[in-house]
Amino acid sequence: MWLSRYQFAGYDLYHLVACFFLFSIIGWMVESIYISFCNRKLTNRGFMTGPFCPIYGVGATLGYIILHPFANNIVALYIIGALLATLFEFLVAKLMIKLFGEVWWDYNDKFCNYKGVICLESTLAWGLYAVIIITFLFEKVISFVDRYPKAWGLKTIALIFAMVIIDFGYHFAMSVKIDEEMREDIIEKKDEFVDFCHRLIGR
Repeated sequence: MWLSRYQFAGYDLYHLVACFFLFSIIGWMVESIYISFCNRKLTNRGFMTGPFCPIYGVGATLGYIILHPFANNIVALYIIGALLATLFEFLVAKLMIKLFGEVWWDYNDKFCNYKGVICLESTLAWGLYAVIIITFLFEKVISFVDRYPKAWGLKTIALIFAMVIIDFGYHFAMSVKIDEEMREDIIEKKDEFVDFCHRLIGR
């Protein structure tokens, strides 16, 4: 299995890909709960319909690969983690503006913000998240992945990946306002795939 051939930071690609998906879901849950509490109503903070925020999956997994050498130096881990995560957030905001013409968060009302896309409060929080993920949470997620057979895990990853691609493609199409005929075809394909997944799970 080619996912087991390559290793980064002591883990093969299978474990890192699994962590990407799990952290994308965990990140969506944490942010949606927090924003729902602030708004006093249920709020989906993801771009897609499903419970998935890839920015958290990429940030946590890539962050672990880069930052794990600092696991025994909490101060350095906090500072470097905060700065790298803030840079990542800024670059993602720039990419969103280029692709969609907008950013899906707004820090304009936050103290010490830059153009509403990064702020001091988030930077301080990113440092704390880096410490928690690198020193504790990442290993827990790896342990969760190892509870289940790899064959089952690969099938689950493939299913989630397919659903995410269709979900993202649909919302991306909506955001860039593509041709109406193509949009209707995407909606139809999405509905067909969702029905298929429901039948598959129901068996």
